[in-house]
Amino acid sequence: MVTERPGHCRGCAPRGHRRSATALSAVRGAAFAVALSVIGSATACTIPTSASSASTGTTTQTTSQVSSPPFAAPLSAGLPAVVVLDPGHNGGNAAAPADISRPVPAGGFTKPCNTVGAQTSAGYPEHAFAFDVAHRAADLLRAKGVTVALTRTDDSGVGPCVNERADAANEAGAALAVSIHADGADPDVRGFHVIKPALAPDGGNAGILEPSEQAAFHMLTAFSAATAEPMATYPGELVQPGLTRRNDLAGLNLARVPAIFIECGNMRNHEDGTVVTDPDWRQRAAQGIANGVLMFLASRP
Repeated sequence: MVTERPGHCRGCAPRGHRRSATALSAVRGAAFAVALSVIGSATACTIPTSASSASTGTTTQTTSQVSSPPFAAPLSAGLPAVVVLDPGHNGGNAAAPADISRPVPAGGFTKPCNTVGAQTSAGYPEHAFAFDVAHRAADLLRAKGVTVALTRTDDSGVGPCVNERADAANEAGAALAVSIHADGADPDVRGFHVIKPALAPDGGNAGILEPSEQAAFHMLTAFSAATAEPMATYPGELVQPGLTRRNDLAGLNLARVPAIFIECGNMRNHEDGTVVTDPDWRQRAAQGIANGVLMFLASRP
């Protein structure tokens, strides 16, 4: 879940703690093979080539500079481009409310550093779901020769802050950044949706709107085919079932490389809450994410 609500936010650990708990893990040395996995009988999707129009909204301007994250390992010359997977939230966030509630740059305004995330009615947390699915997807991509980096390497730390997660992908020069979440919407609605960036209030992400839109359509097709999860129709700024665009998410506003979010289901819904706790379904979700990444990589020049 990536919507901050008053009183729902928690905080980010002191900088030294974040540095050790969320070291960016990059695998090197594998040849970059963009071999598509079989994604079943996915319906073909027409991918627009024009950039999305900007969403409007009232924001507070800030002149804060985004610093380079301490955990973004530099890439050596000649190595394949990195795909960055960003498992949302973290297991230690709830214990650090003062830290993760502090404001950080978000692309023309500020937001809380991070949040606790959603959970199912039985108490299975979004941070654990996202961490598990991200690692499963990373394994699948690495098996195809893709270099993968993660924004956090455990599920017991705090943060990193939302701006630092974007910095990690930017510093790595990522071919694509995918932030993995599960929603905490009304229990009566269900389904997954992919979030593509709209133009940020400060205009800084204008250069990545078109490739991010292409990535979003590929992810929509691949995730639906792999999981049979319905495409959500409840989110705001809905472009079509299962696809929305937003300009209030720091991870998309601060991106200078193609970037998308995916909400894999609604954890508060009974049916979705049941499937997200099933390891077999989480493997299918990871396969859908990996397939979407591979489809996007194969489509780029």
